[in-house]
Amino acid sequence: IEIQVGRTGALTPVAKLEPVTVGGVVVSNATLHNEDEIARKDVRIGDMVVVQRAGDVIPQIVQVIEDKRPAGAKPFEFPKVCPCPLKTPAEREVNPRTGEVSVVRRCTGEFACPYQRKEHLKHFVSRKAFDIEGLGEKQVEAFYEEGLVKEPADIFTLERRNAAGEIEPALETREGWGEKSVANLFESIEARRTIALARFINALGVRHVGEETSRLLARTYGSWTAFREAGEAAREIGAEARASMIAIDGL
Repeated sequence: IEIQVGRTGALTPVAKLEPVTVGGVVVSNATLHNEDEIARKDVRIGDMVVVQRAGDVIPQIVQVIEDKRPAGAKPFEFPKVCPCPLKTPAEREVNPRTGEVSVVRRCTGEFACPYQRKEHLKHFVSRKAFDIEGLGEKQVEAFYEEGLVKEPADIFTLERRNAAGEIEPALETREGWGEKSVANLFESIEARRTIALARFINALGVRHVGEETSRLLARTYGSWTAFREAGEAAREIGAEARASMIAIDGL
């Protein structure tokens, strides 16, 4: 059972399976959803399980075949800390209005957590955000691990740093790259120096702020400056800007 950390810090358990064909597709991973689901189904490492593809797409574990459980298998202990190098505490939030405990356990490290930073970068360049062609998930992962892109602003200095010889070896000399593909990447980055406000807000990856809410905020405030100023002012409880933001229809 492997724990993956998402952009918002959610710890998602994934079952690593011996490859098996399900509906004509070879499956080696299956979602376990969350720690409550693992406990409910009592999934343990080494178990023989029944797998199905939910909606014929996402593989998931239906049940455990208990009489084939290996001797000595222990109940899975869901980690209370993030698997990132920082080992930041992972907590289940409590809804202040209802008192309900979230089924999701989240890393509290936010931008200090390298896993969350990487996922934020992937979201930033994705199709519904900055939509930078030539900078997919694999490239973001590689650039992050090498230290070339640690935050979104670094994307916009890649061309200058590459030309100045600060990136070694130069991007165009690397395996899988070439002068044409690097030129196309820089051209795509250049074209995204100015984008629609809704795309920019969505690219920030603020929790609970997806495409629809981004469009709503963009329509309401009209410019980045106005939105940022409203956001700064809304931090104060009781502030007029806070009341105005909460009063936006649909927010």
